[in-house]
Amino acid sequence: QVQLEESGGGLVQAGGSLRLSCAASGRTFSSYTMGWFRQAPGKEREFVAAISGSGTHTLYADSVKGRFTISRDNAKNSVYLQMNSLKPEDTAVYYCAAGLAFSGYSQHYLYWGQGTQVTVSS
Repeated sequence: QVQLEESGGGLVQAGGSLRLSCAASGRTFSSYTMGWFRQAPGKEREFVAAISGSGTHTLYADSVKGRFTISRDNAKNSVYLQMNSLKPEDTAVYYCAAGLAFSGYSQHYLYWGQGTQVTVSS
């Protein structure tokens, strides 16, 4: 069983930056692909970024390429999302997730955090 907890959300002006963190339990953290997803009010949950267990491979949604960076520190059982050049359309609840496939599909992720709110003002 894997437990995940996000932190680092908040209110930021357009063009600003924010760094989200996700702390995971368990000794097998490095075996999991980690992903970030987000959900805005009235919208479906959408894929943001993923990183392989070793950290060698990353995957990004087109909407965030060049602005967001996913990273992980397996020694700390943590994954991060650095968000730069934020836009109002980035406003959403952001969730971290753990899965066994390197994928942007939410159904491939087994464990989810509770989410952290990111609000970008114009």
